Amino acid sequence: MKANFKPEALQYLANKIPSGSFVILTTDDGSNKYSSIGATCELADKFQLIILNHADEQFSIKLENNANYQLSMTAPEKYLVSDEITIGFDHGTLTLRDKSGILDNALAVIDWRNVNPESERDRLNKMVTLGDQIC
Repeated sequence: MKANFKPEALQYLANKIPSGSFVILTTDDGSNKYSSIGATCELADKFQLIILNHADEQFSIKLENNANYQLSMTAPEKYLVSDEITIGFDHGTLTLRDKSGILDNALAVIDWRNVNPESERDRLNKMVTLGDQIC
């Protein structure tokens, strides 16, 4: 799989994600430990780039990319995107596209390098609260 970062996206991310960083592309829908949202109305329609201190073994699908990131995603989420994705920067936000069109027009960048992971219970409580507020 490949991820092409457009020049505008590379410029925007230059001060946010250091070259060589471990980065995962994942959904923000409650389906993984990096998600803060747990609402059925959000399933697979929000994506995020998560910056990590080290690789996460659950994110084993490597994405070649022109940003010099160690970029990966999970096998269960692979069906959500085609083999070639594009990350652009349009109207002040990052965009995620593939051959089918726009997948997310507000791709988030979240820095987890200094985050203390929540317990499963705390995460579930937070997601339920957020889910009630969004849907």
